[in-house]
Amino acid sequence: MTVCMFPGQGSQSKRMGRDLFGRFVDLTAAASEILGYSIEELCLEDPRNELGNTRFTQPALFVVNALSWRRYREDGGEVPGALLGHSLGEYNALEAAGVMGFEDGLRLVQKRGALMAEAPPGAMAAVIGMSEAGIRETLASNGLEAVDVANLNSPSQTILSGLKDDIQRAAQVLESDSVRYMLLKTSGAFHSRYMTQAREEFETFLAGFTFSAPSIPVISNVHAEPYAADQIAANLASQIDNPVQWMQSIYYLLAQGEQSFVELGPGRVLARLVEEIKKSAPAPQAEPAPAEAAAAYDREAKPEPAEAPPAYDREAELAALQRRIDEWNQRYPVGTEVLVEGYQGPLVTRTQAMALFGHRAAIYLEGYNGYFELSDVRPLQ
Repeated sequence: MTVCMFPGQGSQSKRMGRDLFGRFVDLTAAASEILGYSIEELCLEDPRNELGNTRFTQPALFVVNALSWRRYREDGGEVPGALLGHSLGEYNALEAAGVMGFEDGLRLVQKRGALMAEAPPGAMAAVIGMSEAGIRETLASNGLEAVDVANLNSPSQTILSGLKDDIQRAAQVLESDSVRYMLLKTSGAFHSRYMTQAREEFETFLAGFTFSAPSIPVISNVHAEPYAADQIAANLASQIDNPVQWMQSIYYLLAQGEQSFVELGPGRVLARLVEEIKKSAPAPQAEPAPAEAAAAYDREAKPEPAEAPPAYDREAELAALQRRIDEWNQRYPVGTEVLVEGYQGPLVTRTQAMALFGHRAAIYLEGYNGYFELSDVRPLQ
């Protein structure tokens, strides 16, 4: 299964999008009109040194990520089985899944960036070479409970967020010969308790938007599980002052089977994190060792081995999966009432049937607000 992922703040760079703006002229013009300045000039020239300012960084990354998605699809990239994004990049994942349109997504990101820029001054730092548990224990034992974990990026990389003085003090207790402590170029304590006011104001702003159910599963930064259609606004608000569960999100996807991760947008930060996370992913449980008695088994008395099963045919499996999905979608439109064993009363389909994680035929249902195996759903007819 292909997984498409979108980077967030920190991946921006001058001249990003230089091969995209001329290809997607209409969207570039629409973005500039919404923002009130030339997005192309900001990204390519940055004449006023604004690209590193959160107020400008977030809209710029959203636009470049969104155009990168469109290039990927126009150039023949396959529809992914899942989407996710790191912090700001999650808006691109949701836009790619049809939850929001390009213009609404940009308006949300513009407001998000403005609110986060107005939050109390703060700082962030990357801790490399120490586990999350070790970091939390060290902070607590040194009276630094006011420092929050902001991003859980990989087994060896954790981002901290807090007031400037606390973040600087934390360097003295965490940095060592085996642990690197790097201050990040940010003006705020993102994904921490210090963003609570920004979250509350953003909740009010979100109330003015309508969201659709994802047509492709989107893994939430907050919960490291697929978005529920009725929790989109709540998740986007919570994301502002809660840690980004990036490592757990990748673990979740790896548990679904073999994945091919494609990073869309500037840089390759996420691709490198995924490679590190893969090395620490829980391995499948080994088969139990045979009992000692089996060693004395009379091999002469063994029955003839059964005929080898036919070779696994992935293409045939995918074709059969797609036939089931197509047959359902042809017969049952969105809004069909269905019954699901174990749930009282009818539920209603919110999306068409789709391939979930590349191997399951599934459909999103209102009433329960989640994905169900198509085989568990019976139309009420």
